[in-house]
Amino acid sequence: MNKNVSHLPQKANPVLVKQANIFADLPSKLIEDFQQEFQLDEWRKGEYINANILMQRFFVVIDGQLEIKQSNPETGREATLDMLYAGDCFDLMVLLDNQPHDVIISPLTTVKLLSVKLDTMRHWLWTYPEFNQQFMPYLAQKMREKEQQASSLILNDVPTRLSRIILNHINKIKYYTGSKAEEHQHHLVNGLNDDTLARMAGSVRQVINKQLQLWKKAGTLDKKRNQLIVKDLEALEAAAKFTENLPNAPLLPTTKR
Repeated sequence: MNKNVSHLPQKANPVLVKQANIFADLPSKLIEDFQQEFQLDEWRKGEYINANILMQRFFVVIDGQLEIKQSNPETGREATLDMLYAGDCFDLMVLLDNQPHDVIISPLTTVKLLSVKLDTMRHWLWTYPEFNQQFMPYLAQKMREKEQQASSLILNDVPTRLSRIILNHINKIKYYTGSKAEEHQHHLVNGLNDDTLARMAGSVRQVINKQLQLWKKAGTLDKKRNQLIVKDLEALEAAAKFTENLPNAPLLPTTKR
């Protein structure tokens, strides 16, 4: 059965609203006014979300992981347009041009979201300069990400693209129990299986799996179901060809040299 949203009983509050990047630094009074217009939604992993909802409401992820993708109906091939985490907002395109967006909304985990009417969101942008000042840098950041994604697909090979994707989606392991001296080398990427990584890298699952197995054999990472455990951060950064001058170089702890 097709479902758009599952509404949670509780209402939004200022603490939840501040979790969104574009609202975090607004004056408290403005956040209190805004939060009255928000409702809390919950989407479950694998649940069908009709993209038409994007023409009605603007969403902010407050917990969970969400993939936005497109599909070629003739070949069945899919490509990831964006991966959204807590604090991220969507759909910026519909917000700006008020045109339908042909995308597949795919919750990778149970996702909790704030949502507000699209017209209300536009009204805030045009009415409150302080909100506009928060929104524009976020919009520019997303545009840069799309530029880097497009250029990487053309200019870089699969190992480089894949290593950059992993580094950009990395989270520090909270339950690491090994040597304290090696703690900074161990990182975890959750929820990105071979198919998802292939969509993000513009490749196919077999090629991605082969590269992951090569890294596993070299001791760069370990692979368990939908988890990647990075064991040698420097080796992965070398494969990504990151330098301090690259705008998309991740802010990750590195080993001392």
